[in-house]
Amino acid sequence: MLSEREIVERFLDLKLQVHPDVVTYIKEGRDTCLVDRIIRGLPENAVVVSREHIPDLKAERDGTRFLTDPELEIITGGAGSSRGISGFEDSLHYFRDRYNRLSTMIRSRHTAMPVEALLKSPGKYRDQECGITGLVLNVRGTSNGHRLVEVEDSTGSVQVLFNKKKEDLFADAERIVPDEVIGVRGKVSNDGGLFFADTLVRPDIPFNHAPFTSDIPGKAVLISDVHVGSDTFLEESWSRFADWLQDSDDVGYLLIAGDLVDGIGVYPGQEQELVIKNIHEQYDAFGTMLRDLPSRLQIIISPGNHDVVVRGAEPQPALPPKFTGSFPANCVMVENPCLVSLQGVRVLMYHGRSIDDLISMIPGAAYTQGGDIMVEMLMRRHLAPTYGKRTPIAAAKEDRLVIDPIPEIFHTGHIHICGMRKYRGVLCVNTGTWQSQTSFQKRMNIQPTPARATLVDLQTLEPKIIDFT
Repeated sequence: MLSEREIVERFLDLKLQVHPDVVTYIKEGRDTCLVDRIIRGLPENAVVVSREHIPDLKAERDGTRFLTDPELEIITGGAGSSRGISGFEDSLHYFRDRYNRLSTMIRSRHTAMPVEALLKSPGKYRDQECGITGLVLNVRGTSNGHRLVEVEDSTGSVQVLFNKKKEDLFADAERIVPDEVIGVRGKVSNDGGLFFADTLVRPDIPFNHAPFTSDIPGKAVLISDVHVGSDTFLEESWSRFADWLQDSDDVGYLLIAGDLVDGIGVYPGQEQELVIKNIHEQYDAFGTMLRDLPSRLQIIISPGNHDVVVRGAEPQPALPPKFTGSFPANCVMVENPCLVSLQGVRVLMYHGRSIDDLISMIPGAAYTQGGDIMVEMLMRRHLAPTYGKRTPIAAAKEDRLVIDPIPEIFHTGHIHICGMRKYRGVLCVNTGTWQSQTSFQKRMNIQPTPARATLVDLQTLEPKIIDFT
């Protein structure tokens, strides 16, 4: 297998520059002949080798979209995927897996050296810019108003100082949260005690990311947070929604991102706000609602934090058959999170509990701007970056919350406020709720946007919000 340096030198010998994405593609493909094939196919006036010069890249990209069923495929998060936690050692594997995968994403845009090497010979690097990549251990402000971030890789840790006078960099540093993986470029102090940051790099979605679109007609509807059993469930709005689906022959998929029912014992005093006080009966009622929908629909269902019949720690297992016996045969149970393919269009479904944590840690973040929080997840390429907050995480050997591969559609719920953003080719949709304002939301002054469904055309990825209030 060619190293990155060997790949770059092959092109430099021909006076050609090469895009980092091409280097990564060649290296990961392990095809030693690919460099020669690219060179043979270059136009005479080529100066920079880019993705468009990789032969058969589109054919390969399209082909990998359909591994089993070209209509609906569960890529990750199928029922039975989650495993129990065997012990403390699993958490070590969990963070190592996170670091390895996210640092690899950063590497195409950022050259890093081991922290240990930097600390052993600080004088060697004092006057030259160098880079490190690591997991954020902690973040704090200094007495002078700067930002101090401890970053750790597999060899050691170092304190990184973000100077408040570098305003753009400092604004980015204020949004650093514990346990995310970042790359930093800068210079080391004389004694090696501090690393002065000049540049911050995150895994992020590549600038040149081009979303896949379906070659055939198809539309999907995205919803979440139905909360059947609650006295604030909007039954009439749901009936209008069901009638609309009956008349919408071009809709083939319905995706429901968690909190199907209101659950039992989720918060103190909940029993006073329930019209169905038995968890089995709640799911039976939801099943009746699903059976009234068109049988032509393929319905993909994942759990949320109110679906207490599965563990609350993420990734959450799919709802068990014991509670879904009343659901129609056209339903597919998946885990939270999961990645599904609809006619080749990848949809990342995640209920969104970590939105609470990110809002509490990122300056300016708000529940009314759910789309912006989803972008923060995409920038970090992780659904729940910080461990040990309100979002319980099952730290298994593999970090299933890493966002890889990149989806075309990112679908969340949880906060009951409909929101939407497009970020570097990814459509971010938070689908609101089917529940009117609860007593808790009144106390928190949260105004939900209920009874809305998001319709997405799989050929164009253009969304449309339809209001059923």
